[in-house]
Amino acid sequence: MPLLEVAHLVKRFHRGGGLLSRGTSITAVDDVSFAINAGETFGLVGETGSGKTTTGRCILRLVEPTSGEVRFGGHNVLTMPRRQLREARRHMQIVFQDPYSSLNPRMRAREIVEEPLVIHKLGDTHARKTRVEELFSLVGLDAGHLERYPHQFSGGQRQRIGLARALALHPSLLVLDEPVSALDVSVQAQVINLLTDLQQRLHLTYLFISHDLHVVRHICNRVAVMYLGSIVEMAPTETIFSRARHPYTQALLSAIPAHDPDEPRSRIKLERDAIDRACPLREIAEGHFVRA
Repeated sequence: MPLLEVAHLVKRFHRGGGLLSRGTSITAVDDVSFAINAGETFGLVGETGSGKTTTGRCILRLVEPTSGEVRFGGHNVLTMPRRQLREARRHMQIVFQDPYSSLNPRMRAREIVEEPLVIHKLGDTHARKTRVEELFSLVGLDAGHLERYPHQFSGGQRQRIGLARALALHPSLLVLDEPVSALDVSVQAQVINLLTDLQQRLHLTYLFISHDLHVVRHICNRVAVMYLGSIVEMAPTETIFSRARHPYTQALLSAIPAHDPDEPRSRIKLERDAIDRACPLREIAEGHFVRA
């Protein structure tokens, strides 16, 4: 049984409206379904506004979905009462995109990493202190810097603090929302290598949300491509990169920068009017699904 199952997930946002107007409804996530096996890294990719971040936040109920099911360990997260959801969130954590805004600037690094332990009332003061030091070491930071504030760390170090905070409760699933997009390329590689190492050591499962296809190809086992709120193609990573079938996936891949700037490129222009969004997602080969 998969660790995480998402079925027919929908999220609509309403804006405007008033006494004489109903306003408008925007569908950010439209009938999204996928499953992630324990120990897998599942990539969710697409351009800005495709719905991938909203999908990740709906899974954790940081944003309440409009409809659908999210089953974690066989239990529907979307119907859990508050107390049961609180317990489930110990096993599902998120690492946010921006290491500059996701950390409270008024809290020391020790307090930031310890906060989940305090909220869930785990351990006494000494046990929490020991756990925080272990987490700092686990993500490659110097425990001697625990009393520093976020502004005293580099961007890569801040993202490691965010990762340490996410790991504090021994989760089995991490939602990684563009975890390296705000970092320099050299620092990106260090964080990606750390994520790979932690996954092996702690038996973690990742939902990796990104628009960087180079990174996705390096770290993910399977990939789902999102376009205007829907998954248009889903397959093992190498299948996506070598045998993509949906026009949107092909256009995305053609836009990847070449390592050699002199290499001739054939950029595919997406004909958006030619895409039939009403087509169902169907399996065209084992494990390869296309909305066409």
